Amino acid sequence: MLNEWQEFLDYTEQVEYRASGKKDTTWLGRFTFEALRDFSGMNRILTILARGFLFHASDGTLLSGDPRERIGFAYDGLCAWCSIPEGGGKLKEDWQHRTDFASLHEQFPKLVDKDSWGWFSRHFHQAMRFATEHPKLIRKNYAESAGELSKRFDRVWRIKVLQYQTKALSASTEGAWTIRFDDMIADALELGPLRRTEPELPSELTKRLEQIRPEKMPSNVLPTLVAYYLANRPEDGDWVVLPVTNFDCYFGDTNFGRKYLNQLPREVIERSNSFGISRYRVKADYLPK
Repeated sequence: MLNEWQEFLDYTEQVEYRASGKKDTTWLGRFTFEALRDFSGMNRILTILARGFLFHASDGTLLSGDPRERIGFAYDGLCAWCSIPEGGGKLKEDWQHRTDFASLHEQFPKLVDKDSWGWFSRHFHQAMRFATEHPKLIRKNYAESAGELSKRFDRVWRIKVLQYQTKALSASTEGAWTIRFDDMIADALELGPLRRTEPELPSELTKRLEQIRPEKMPSNVLPTLVAYYLANRPEDGDWVVLPVTNFDCYFGDTNFGRKYLNQLPREVIERSNSFGISRYRVKADYLPK
């Protein structure tokens, strides 16, 4: 969540499908099982990807020039990452949205293969296959549901990929409440390059946060939230969007959203929820002086 370039790499590099036990979620990559199942957290994921395509070379260095000249490249990168073969072998007309982006393989060899399978669809199926084949290494409910989820994935993901391509000015009801590639690229242009460092809090502040930390909350939760707030606080406001699903994925399980979120000390963090968007701000007493 803090080193955004590493987050970009986590969404584009090969995942190791292994686990030493039920608490080891290496096989999920930078996802929770629930995030894969529900396709949640995609807003941030696609924005991180778009920022990487717009502002960075493959080694993470900043690109020169106007990023707006790379909008087409970023759009193609998102399409490649989301690619999945067309259902029923139907060929699309040039003017129609499609889901098969094998034509982008040479440009994005890591993101889409020659058979049209994009990074996300490959990862989903490989993760579900691992869950099915190694039931003793993962939670029972994951192993039991993985096979059925894998069967349903292709159809559901194709619908989402088509929705992602809906134009921002579309009058169709299908595009009214979905995220779009155009929106993600616009957000990416506004947010700018990916952060490549892990911001550190002053040691005195870290000690104060540890003193007020609820007993059953891991020691890294409060410092991470404060550091994330400082890194993302807008110049003209105090509130920062809290991407709960993505924090779950960062911490490696759903305990943040299910348990720790409601345990956050009110003297440190104030939360707000409106229109389905979670926001928070850190009280002035717990900000670096």
